[in-house]
Amino acid sequence: MSPLSRAVAVSHVGKVRSNNQDSGYAGHDLFVVADGMGGHAGGDVASAIAVNRIREADRPYETAKDAEFALQSALIAANSLLAETVFEHPELTGMGTTVSAIVRVGDQIALAHIGDSRIYLYRDRELKQVSTDHTFVQRLVDSGRITEEEAMVHPRRSVLMRVLGDVDASPEIDTWILDTKPGDRWLICSDGLSGVVKHDDLAAAMASSNSPKQVAEKLLRESLDAGAPDNVTVVLLDITDNPEADRSREPVLVGSAASPLAFETEVARARPARLPTLRRAGARPATGPTHFEPESQDYLDELIEEDQRRARRRRLTWLIGIILLAALIVLGAILGYQWTQSRFYVGASSAGYVSIYQGVQQGIGPISLSHVYDESSTKVSSLPDYDAQMVKQTINANSLTAARGIVEQLTDAATK
Repeated sequence: MSPLSRAVAVSHVGKVRSNNQDSGYAGHDLFVVADGMGGHAGGDVASAIAVNRIREADRPYETAKDAEFALQSALIAANSLLAETVFEHPELTGMGTTVSAIVRVGDQIALAHIGDSRIYLYRDRELKQVSTDHTFVQRLVDSGRITEEEAMVHPRRSVLMRVLGDVDASPEIDTWILDTKPGDRWLICSDGLSGVVKHDDLAAAMASSNSPKQVAEKLLRESLDAGAPDNVTVVLLDITDNPEADRSREPVLVGSAASPLAFETEVARARPARLPTLRRAGARPATGPTHFEPESQDYLDELIEEDQRRARRRRLTWLIGIILLAALIVLGAILGYQWTQSRFYVGASSAGYVSIYQGVQQGIGPISLSHVYDESSTKVSSLPDYDAQMVKQTINANSLTAARGIVEQLTDAATK
């Protein structure tokens, strides 16, 4: 972790991954986060190469426009270096990395971004995401097909449409310039944080008056408490009114870029200037998915069509479930009503006669679950007081035969 007072960089492997494929840098004017991909041995190498190349752009600039151009050039140079590394070391084929970077130039910030790491600005008690994720699910969100909440759990939330690596010689990099002012707090993070900790929780942490180091530690703890299924990297910068004093900070590297690359000598192939095999110390050959797909319209159409099929299947499943639930409710109601009609009791009819009722005394709202089955000629008023009171309160019978026996006894009592 960085010991800086107004800026900090921190990175953690998380609770699931076996190695850290993130890299971060907090320099004099430049701040970067890179999230590598490409399997066990590829992602860490990719992010380390990218950050170590991009941090060469950490120097003062005359204007924010100059800084923006330098950032874009640095990312393109890093992309070329990654492609060259893969060419020399085919075991790293498919490796790549996201990059989110900012450079402070006076009261302005130059930004460069590719992938799904994020840049946030906290200003005037509001946290705003200023970068746009280059992911398939973000396309779905932008088109209104899914919500932000659905994107958090979408099965293709890890599919990237743009990265640096050996996949595109001329990647499309977002660059722009924003104004900044004292009191602003800038956050750059990998999706190990933004994909786990909710926006409101990020905002609550950023709102703290604590130092960037304390805030970064809190954000890291929240990600770890939530399970931290991915590497977590946080770079935090507080804007003060004295940028020259801020430049006195010592630059800090974290994550994969903070460790030296290890080399294993291989038997040279028949080509000049063969480099030894490039590999992170202790790493195995790259395996596993890269989570990158080219940003072609055909592929997007295919993914969107697949997502629509999934949505239709989900709606059909819900519809079938609702129909089955409704059928069970109706069946239960029918069986329940049939059971009530197997019950009998003796009570007073509306005309005041001793009667046999079929059903039960209870009802469902305005719906009665019983009706007069047989009305006798015996008036309730002709019964002895005790018997009349019992009839008014109803007398349960085990069967229709038992109910008729009760009526006969009451009739006999009325004639005595």
